Amino acid sequence: MNTQPETGQRSDGQPSDGCPALRRCVTGDLEEFAANYWGTQALLSPAPDVPAGGFADLFSLGAADELLSRRGLRTPFLRIAKDGSVVGDSQFTGAAGVGAEIGDQVRDDKVSALFASGHTVVLQALHRTWPPLVDFATQLSVEAGHPVQINAYITPPQSQGFAAHYDVHDVFVLQVAGEKHWTVHAPVHVDPLRNQPWTDHSAAVAAAARDQEPVVDAVLRPGDALYVPRGFLHSAKALGGVSAHLTVGLHTLTRYLLAQELAALAANEAELRTALPLGFDSGDPEQVAQQLEKVVPLLTEQIRTASADELATRLRRRTWSGNRPAPLGPLAHAAAITSLAVGTAVRLRAGLRFRLVPGDPVLLQLPDRTISLPAATSDAVARACSGEVVRVGELPGLDEADQLVLVRRLMTEAVVVASSQ
Repeated sequence: MNTQPETGQRSDGQPSDGCPALRRCVTGDLEEFAANYWGTQALLSPAPDVPAGGFADLFSLGAADELLSRRGLRTPFLRIAKDGSVVGDSQFTGAAGVGAEIGDQVRDDKVSALFASGHTVVLQALHRTWPPLVDFATQLSVEAGHPVQINAYITPPQSQGFAAHYDVHDVFVLQVAGEKHWTVHAPVHVDPLRNQPWTDHSAAVAAAARDQEPVVDAVLRPGDALYVPRGFLHSAKALGGVSAHLTVGLHTLTRYLLAQELAALAANEAELRTALPLGFDSGDPEQVAQQLEKVVPLLTEQIRTASADELATRLRRRTWSGNRPAPLGPLAHAAAITSLAVGTAVRLRAGLRFRLVPGDPVLLQLPDRTISLPAATSDAVARACSGEVVRVGELPGLDEADQLVLVRRLMTEAVVVASSQ
């Protein structure tokens, strides 16, 4: 868990405060969860005894209605299914009307009819469309260190949207409304990668769900949470009323990802870029074996000599953009840059992944670029990016004029934002 940034070197965009987002998903001890459950065991977390409104602050049936009727959703932000079969988009979308030449906007009347006939409504990518979940996903991705996506499943009474299956990412299920009976079974394919979907093992999945004892067999009620590692089979059925839950998916970074990026570094070796012989038959094991005799030693040497810095650079570019930082109001931010003055309070943009490398120049490594700054700004940049609210005029090592120049640059790069505190 990314609970404590390396002071002066790296920050995940938030100060350490006990992982508030992760604690919404796991009611027990987080260290025990990390050591004994993460990636290996399912875990049911009943709602705390002290009433706290469940997850109503994150999502509700009213929020679902607003998204479906007033927010102009388009595919693929909505999916509808029944008994494991997904409905074609044309059955719940249509033209947007005057002034918007769009043919796939969600039709609330069609969604209503499908829901009334027992179909499950799946609102997808809520980490981009519903403000409380945008903030929640940003915070959780910081704490967990893995990219986060959030969908909502709204199921009519006594209905099931999807049969037993497994996901290729870890999932926290947060029960928002109603009751849903969940059944979770051990994997038939352990730790599946993103290119290893459950349909590759559909017969084994069906047999395990039918014949094996479940590891979790429970009814989730509002405020309850369930952790399902990738590969674990699961299915759910709404009980007496409408049920709604959030599926918080963590797109798990794996050791295989490191292996992929190590192999990609081998592109720096000229001999590995050499063309195979003219007339090469890629289906002939003997010809392939002849080339392997040359390739394997070269690849092995490249992997052996690869540096952690090289690998980290590639991983940063590939993974840090998995979740965007907190939303930025372009007009308000531009106005804040224009009005910047001594005494203006600023803070790090929440959820921004970065690494600060002292030196001459100072390097501020961001998900998609690296910013070079004068060596004299090192302490001031570290303070500005600490996650705490700071004021222009209070940054160390620079006079007020230089602080204005630095903060204006950091704001222009969307690294820091104005703070109301």
